[in-house]
Amino acid sequence: MIRHQLIKILLMPLSLLYGIGISIRDLLYRLRILRSISFAIPVIGIGNLSVGGAGKTPHTEYLIRLLSPYMPIAVLSRGYKRKSSGFRIVGPEDSSLTVGDEPYQYFLKYRGTTVAVSESRSIGIPRLLTHRPDTQAILLDDSYQHRSVRPGLNILLTEHAHPYSKDILLPAGRLREWRSAADRADIIIVTKCPPDADAGAFLSEINPQERQKIFFTTYEYFDPYSFLDGQRINLSSEGPKDIILLTAIANEEYLEEYLDRLGHHVYPMSYEDHHEYSPHEVSLLNLKYENLESADKIIITTEKDAVRLMHHVPFIKEKKLPIYVLPITVSFLFDQKNEFDSIVKEFLLNFKV
Repeated sequence: MIRHQLIKILLMPLSLLYGIGISIRDLLYRLRILRSISFAIPVIGIGNLSVGGAGKTPHTEYLIRLLSPYMPIAVLSRGYKRKSSGFRIVGPEDSSLTVGDEPYQYFLKYRGTTVAVSESRSIGIPRLLTHRPDTQAILLDDSYQHRSVRPGLNILLTEHAHPYSKDILLPAGRLREWRSAADRADIIIVTKCPPDADAGAFLSEINPQERQKIFFTTYEYFDPYSFLDGQRINLSSEGPKDIILLTAIANEEYLEEYLDRLGHHVYPMSYEDHHEYSPHEVSLLNLKYENLESADKIIITTEKDAVRLMHHVPFIKEKKLPIYVLPITVSFLFDQKNEFDSIVKEFLLNFKV
């Protein structure tokens, strides 16, 4: 703990320099030297102030499920760590390598929804509409810091255990912008809340503006399904297992806690967020699995990790590794679901160019 605090102190000068750069950029936008573009189509931005871990992917998926039954929508992402560049509509020939793990996950799960990637949102939106002119709304994935486009509805996520109000700028902290940047949000969602979250205390902590709507969500887990054949198992009823938890996400603590609560013995195998697994690392996974002495053992991973394991299907089949994928979804606390859904739908119904 002391070492961690010492490192933060040593990094503070770099955070100050970074903050000066962010302030200059913000000033340029305020003076309209740099300009944000608006489009003649409803655009909903979903993002966070911190580096990863706020639950952006399941909240984007929630919006896809909410809106896609009513209109043709599209998701536009940067495609972080992809091997390609420029604008690209995700298709069957793609993988997590060519378009990034999250866009490829959206494509696999929601085949009726257009998913595209582009480093520049301001370039990507016109090109997307050229290719998919029937699109009636666009979700901008991880867009909060990308101010070249002004979303009509701006949704900011902040993690309950690590709110932006208690964080500091990179690299000493995890914030990509000053805390005051939260003022740009129309909606703030407090994510990964415990069921007994104290909404009043949290509102006092972040002190939102009167115009901002605040919502609280938690994660719900479904039965995991086999990576190879899709067969599901029930972790709650099958008794304690030895579980290797394979993750390359920003924060795997909530998954460990969930599996611990069910009485399982968890052996984490963690990598940095968006990490692409190499053949050597999948071999290490197999070795770790073989070395577990338990007769009742499995491997659990996330949906985002699963799309990165697809390159290793032949090896996984050969070794008969029992890898199971744990799906998650978001659930609104305090009966807020209908209010949130109504705000989003009203934004779309009342949208004017």
